[in-house]
Amino acid sequence: MSALWRDRRSAVGGALLAVVIVTALAAPFVTAGDVDVPYDVVATRFLAPLSHDVHGAFHLLGTDRIGRDVWTRLVYGGRISLAIGFLSVALSVTLGMLVGGLAGWWRGWPAAALTALTDFALALPRVVVLLLLAALWRPNTSLVILFLGMTGWMPVARLVRGEVQTLSTHPFVEGARASGARPLWVLWRHVLPNALTPVFIIAALGVGNAILVEAGLSYFGLGVQPPTPSWGNMIASGRDTLVNAPWVAAAPGVFLALVVVGCTLVGDGLRDAMSGQRSALSRQL
Repeated sequence: MSALWRDRRSAVGGALLAVVIVTALAAPFVTAGDVDVPYDVVATRFLAPLSHDVHGAFHLLGTDRIGRDVWTRLVYGGRISLAIGFLSVALSVTLGMLVGGLAGWWRGWPAAALTALTDFALALPRVVVLLLLAALWRPNTSLVILFLGMTGWMPVARLVRGEVQTLSTHPFVEGARASGARPLWVLWRHVLPNALTPVFIIAALGVGNAILVEAGLSYFGLGVQPPTPSWGNMIASGRDTLVNAPWVAAAPGVFLALVVVGCTLVGDGLRDAMSGQRSALSRQL
């Protein structure tokens, strides 16, 4: 962990994520006004950033086409986008570790069946699955989390499967088996914890990717539906006002980019820290 925070990229990425997450969590204290209901549409629409409206309210990032405060919607929308990113990745990691762990631990047809299931799920086109879900149910936050989680576990499963197969040949696993421990207990207690480091890396990168995918889905009307704010539908709502009111789409776009860059930097730092630990361990051996 100390090596991770000594890495400048990890420190910068972690700082970016911390600022955005703390701001989103503190939304009631750093914003004023209503997320969805404007004061006066005619008098407050398309106000420039750092301006006051006729009622004296200050708008840090201006207002949108119906007079809603962009900063307020940006912060509350960050709650939705971050929740989708973290919860969908948590679901992906849970499913991936379950399937990959069992596929790497078991032998014979159960392992072959789980591997075939992973390959089949990986071959399914995300867009087709999304269009099917959108046709069956109205897109909402829960559906987006479920969709991203159920279509993102396969890389985790393949990674965990390889790690478990490698770790299962180590002496500490043989020692646990010789002590009389049940096979699944050995997998849960001794093997999977040692396979978590690469999972953390793919999870850190996956959070940024999930938020980016959610933004793309919302941009095309297949994600979080208005009036609930998310960075994706905020960008979509400002796509036809880029000339006269660019701040409507630029503000969520900048925050989205900061989060994705932060997740990428943290993931790169984790990867380098893990590589350094493995190199040091190899030299000791």
